[in-house]
Amino acid sequence: MKAQMARYSRIEWTDHTFNPWWGCTKVSPACDHCYAEAWARRLGMDVWSAGKPRRFLSEAYWRQPHRWDSEAARTGERARVFCASMADVFEWKKGLSPWRHRLWELIEQTPNLDWLLLTKRPHLAEAPARIRFLSCEPLLGEVDLEHWLQEDAVHWVIAGGESGPRARPSDPGWFYGIRDQCLAHDTPFHFKQWGDWAPVDAVPGAVPKSIANGNAYSTAMGRFGKKAAGRVLGDQTWDGLPVSLAAP
Repeated sequence: MKAQMARYSRIEWTDHTFNPWWGCTKVSPACDHCYAEAWARRLGMDVWSAGKPRRFLSEAYWRQPHRWDSEAARTGERARVFCASMADVFEWKKGLSPWRHRLWELIEQTPNLDWLLLTKRPHLAEAPARIRFLSCEPLLGEVDLEHWLQEDAVHWVIAGGESGPRARPSDPGWFYGIRDQCLAHDTPFHFKQWGDWAPVDAVPGAVPKSIANGNAYSTAMGRFGKKAAGRVLGDQTWDGLPVSLAAP
């Protein structure tokens, strides 16, 4: 019998989270209400924008992936590592290149881990990766992935709404559109959350705190809060994950 590997992240689609540093620069409207920036500020860290310093972690922190790798080897179950939740690995900023090189070395030294590098910057289709994925969160508009899925340029899609005090609603049709395109191309689809807003009929028995302008969305959207809104889309949860990245 295989031993069960421990899971250390609250994020549904990963086992661990690793940040080579903290801090970033906003690049799009989706960054306006960045949870990572808010979290850093709550901890007293001023590390956002191009001119601000980044926070670098301890040697003990950098040893963690080696422990995860050993555990994965022991249990026979590969582990997914999300890199990075509090930064962007490919941010162009003076002084980060040595840390990126250190990260590449760490990835090579942990062959039992599947590293998930999430960025807002490079053109994804050109990345020489075995698995290329999209995190469409917060989803602020309609996204057409048909071309990229058809060309096998994207192998996994995560989608979700925005949470937090200034969260913006996501139209259900946007999520259904992505889901249906993924189903048509046998691409794993993971619906992470509605966020603070969900269709008023999606949370039975709950009374929304407020209702969004019905003219702006295909159905009335209610503000229930992230926990109450949940992550059920079309009467089921969608937990699609990519095939293990283990080398053949």
